[in-house]
Amino acid sequence: MEPQGSARLNSRKRRKEGVGPNGATEADGIPTKMPRNCLGLREPAPFSDELEVDYSKPYIRVTYEEALRGTPLDRPVRVYADGIFDLFHSGHARALMQAKNLFPNTYLIVGVCSDELTHNFKGFTVMNENERYDAVQHCRYVDEVVRNAPWTLTPEFLADHRIDFVAHDDIPYSSAGSDDVYKHIKEAGMFAPTQRTEGISTSDIITRIVRDYDVYARRNLQRGYTAKELNVSFINEKKYHLQERVDKVKKRVKDVEEKSKEFVQKVEEKSIDLIQKWEEKSREFIGNFLEMFGPEGALKHMLKEGKGRMLQAISPKQSPSSSPTHDRSPSPSFRWPFTARTPPTSPTGLSRNKSTITYDISEDEED
Repeated sequence: MEPQGSARLNSRKRRKEGVGPNGATEADGIPTKMPRNCLGLREPAPFSDELEVDYSKPYIRVTYEEALRGTPLDRPVRVYADGIFDLFHSGHARALMQAKNLFPNTYLIVGVCSDELTHNFKGFTVMNENERYDAVQHCRYVDEVVRNAPWTLTPEFLADHRIDFVAHDDIPYSSAGSDDVYKHIKEAGMFAPTQRTEGISTSDIITRIVRDYDVYARRNLQRGYTAKELNVSFINEKKYHLQERVDKVKKRVKDVEEKSKEFVQKVEEKSIDLIQKWEEKSREFIGNFLEMFGPEGALKHMLKEGKGRMLQAISPKQSPSSSPTHDRSPSPSFRWPFTARTPPTSPTGLSRNKSTITYDISEDEED
């Protein structure tokens, strides 16, 4: 029994080799599952001011060509990416993923600007600086986070953090009285461009919320937030409650309409079935009627057959013409029963004194 069991297990293993989900293979165009990698996912990225830096080793930047070829494991390419990262979304994560994958051996440092700098140069944020720091810390592509990052990168800051390249999208970023805050980085050959993710940004998310403000205000009122917490006036609060009741009534009416439509549809389907069955039965009845009482129906044939039989029964039998003639014997005499010997006489005809006359009737005439 053991050799058979081992053979079955080996055959199952051979079947599973090179097979992806649902039995698909690479030849089918469906990629197989990747091996699970848990490195760097157990804890958030540390802050730069919490790390010890070994300043005994000199800081020598690597060139772009050297970075592309690959550096030793103990000397990764240090790439810096900065931003506000308010309402951290997939566009931010994709930009950091591109920065992490610029070179084969990359150490990604992410700088997050403080509330003070952001409010002065860009505008008010939804999340405070601590929330934004924490959001960036928990991105899987980030190796180190710089709090209170500068708005414009200085040579001293680049040297302190031993930055080799700065990653950002190639669109000129005009701010703080400059047409492009990354202009001097590009001129120094330290700029590594990334691509923006279309259709998603912090401004787009805020625009959706502002556009549908009433919807989200009613949503949070339903979830237990007070009008004071939402900065909603007393009149608007009552208006939202009234709109909520109206929406419930509309929903009920819509549900009733849908149910009534379903009922009407079912009735129509049943009526169509009944009509079809009635038509089939009526055609069958008409066909049977015509077969019985039509011009060439069974009844006409029955009448013809009955008529023929009646005529045959009524008409006298004729002897065939080719039959031989036979001498017929004289018919026996037949006498009238009125008198014993004499037949009746006409008043003007024969005389009373004549002798009695007998009438002979043949057998055929008697019949």
